[in-house]
Amino acid sequence: MGLLDARVAIVTGAGRGLGRGEALELAREGASVVVGEVDEAAGAAVVEEISAAGGQGLLYVGDCSETEHAQGLIDAALERWGRLDALVNNAGILRDRTLLKMTPEEWDAVIKVHLRGHYATTAAAVRHWRHEGRAGRVVCTASTSGILGNFGQSNYGAAKAGIAAFAQIVAQEGWKYGITVNAICPAARTRMTEGAYGDKLAGSPGEDAEEEFDFWHPDNVAPFVAYLCSDASSGISGKVFGVQGDTVELYRPFSSEAAIENGGTRWTADELAERVTELFEATGMEPAPQNGMARLRYSMTSRS
Repeated sequence: MGLLDARVAIVTGAGRGLGRGEALELAREGASVVVGEVDEAAGAAVVEEISAAGGQGLLYVGDCSETEHAQGLIDAALERWGRLDALVNNAGILRDRTLLKMTPEEWDAVIKVHLRGHYATTAAAVRHWRHEGRAGRVVCTASTSGILGNFGQSNYGAAKAGIAAFAQIVAQEGWKYGITVNAICPAARTRMTEGAYGDKLAGSPGEDAEEEFDFWHPDNVAPFVAYLCSDASSGISGKVFGVQGDTVELYRPFSSEAAIENGGTRWTADELAERVTELFEATGMEPAPQNGMARLRYSMTSRS
């Protein structure tokens, strides 16, 4: 018995990397899976893998950031299997540049695929669940580049920070209807992160107990995604998790760390110039820009 027996799930960007691993894992846990892809050959290969392992997969080719294709994903699941239980928003691209070198097209492309892609598919899925009076599970893919900030990724980071906020807000809206929405910040070696996580080790994680565990293998992220797609996670919503290797982290959203007050009167700029330093003194935070990624609990530095 699998955790997702008789369930139907959609995974966007499922042809490679994290999405492929997620689609295969959901199928292993018993789900029928719609493989969403813009690359037909890559998506078809994953469907073949699912079928070869005894599962059920269906390819849908289209850009999930376009509303007609987002709706098409939901329609494909309903037409084939008559239901939809979970949506995994994974599709993404990179166009890394510092701000002054970034073109408007590079900004727009990243925001569209990530942020609009999450909106379009989630809105279509939630609309269906509300119409049918059914519960549902949504897994969003944010990134530490968004919630911590990473040099040269203002487009990607802005989109991923927006996705983290999107998940928290839509979770509030869907909670009373049994619709949960959570976000993951995965870290893994994929085509999008080539070179960032060391050399690939032989085999897949867990394939051979005698082999060294490949901490950054993309398939390590998939079991937690399967869990979030299941009823076992029905009491969890609006949360942002870090997922990599054999670890799962829980991130705390922005919270107020210190405050200054002015005795019930309006501030002057001169008064603020004298007292804003109190905020930094109270918290130990630096007023200058910081490398948020240096705060990562798990990095290549500790896992090399």
